[in-house]
Amino acid sequence: MTESLEDYLEMVSFLSDEGEVRVTDVAARLNVSKPSALNAIKTLGEQGFLEHERYQGVNLTPKGRQRASEIRKRHHFLTDFLIRVVGVTARTAERDACKMEHVLSPETLKKMLDLTESAPRR
Repeated sequence: MTESLEDYLEMVSFLSDEGEVRVTDVAARLNVSKPSALNAIKTLGEQGFLEHERYQGVNLTPKGRQRASEIRKRHHFLTDFLIRVVGVTARTAERDACKMEHVLSPETLKKMLDLTESAPRR
């Protein structure tokens, strides 16, 4: 899955916490055009992560919920790591975590997790 598709899946997951998810909501939150969002949602649907009928809401499949949960956990961990261990601002941590979550290996994430278990809270 591409970084971009992970971002779309993560956003659908966030929005589904608030209620029904519409393509226009996804597009607005990601600051992309509605056709771009629709194309990504279609691709995620073809991959079995989402269900979407024209003029209907967007829903995560069980496979989509699982993958979105993994992405969100990774994002949350990285944000927390950058704030607590590195000491950057929450805004910087959020922005950087969004970029980092797509490229770090499982080994690197595990080592970072090990560091946080012994790091003092800031």
